[in-house]
Amino acid sequence: MDQTPHTARHLPVLGNSEPEPRPRHPAWIKARLPSGKTFFEVRDLVHSQRLHTVCESASCPNIGECWSRRAITIMILGNICTRSCQFCDVPTGRPLPPDPDEPRRVALALKELGLRHTVITCVDRDDLKDGGAAHWAETIRQVRAHCDGMTLEVLTGDFKGNTDDVDTVLAAGPDVFAHNLETVPRLSRQVRVQASYPRSYKILAHAKSRGAVTKTGLMLGLGESIDEVRQVLRELASLGIDIVTMGQYLRPSKNHLPIARYVTPDEFAELAQEARSLGIPHVESGPLVRSSYHADGQAELVRSLRK
Repeated sequence: MDQTPHTARHLPVLGNSEPEPRPRHPAWIKARLPSGKTFFEVRDLVHSQRLHTVCESASCPNIGECWSRRAITIMILGNICTRSCQFCDVPTGRPLPPDPDEPRRVALALKELGLRHTVITCVDRDDLKDGGAAHWAETIRQVRAHCDGMTLEVLTGDFKGNTDDVDTVLAAGPDVFAHNLETVPRLSRQVRVQASYPRSYKILAHAKSRGAVTKTGLMLGLGESIDEVRQVLRELASLGIDIVTMGQYLRPSKNHLPIARYVTPDEFAELAQEARSLGIPHVESGPLVRSSYHADGQAELVRSLRK
């Protein structure tokens, strides 16, 4: 079997064909650089267990801050995605078959870290009949067996809209089921290419109908209007979504979508206040917020939501 990833080049959907100068980030976009003993301990553990993390694979700007406090988002089902979302730095191509030993290694790594709450995510696996649902379920079961008392959030793909696959994941008993809308309906096809807003909304609605604690995330600065974001928040509140994150889109490279604008910290704060006023229980909103940002501090919140 060919072991070399066949990665596809990301092409920007918005903007023109002329080379664009790399914009200087505003002062409020400032991430902590990786450093310190704990950071390197986490890094060495991840590499020794041959695991992937979205922190590294997606070039998350918060890796220094998060790993320095032993917060980590493990990425299962490999590190090659079958989709070509225009915002994401995870390579696109033809992935290898799922590693059957990965669930055990994930559980052992999380046990060694001794976390109270963690997030596991994945690449999209459209090449698999169940989208990786069975692998997800086994990973959750292994974590449950090895990490007593830890709350677990899963951030999944859309399983091509197959709610039976969602049920397979939910049956394994995650504490939080998360799936990101990423952007407003008008921009969804441009930003996510092979995904759709209605399908993602359907997945979240189904998980909520099954009684799951649900979570979703939005990137801002892709060209959406504030009114469009407000409409999405109203829809999420109506659906009963429990946790919402909102953060600034940051372009991983010149081959990804350009930044339409930088949303100010005050705008993020106003949107958070509006989301809470609509009845969404928990909101993380700020320039450097990502799907898993400060999720490690949400253990008690998740337990209260599951009551």
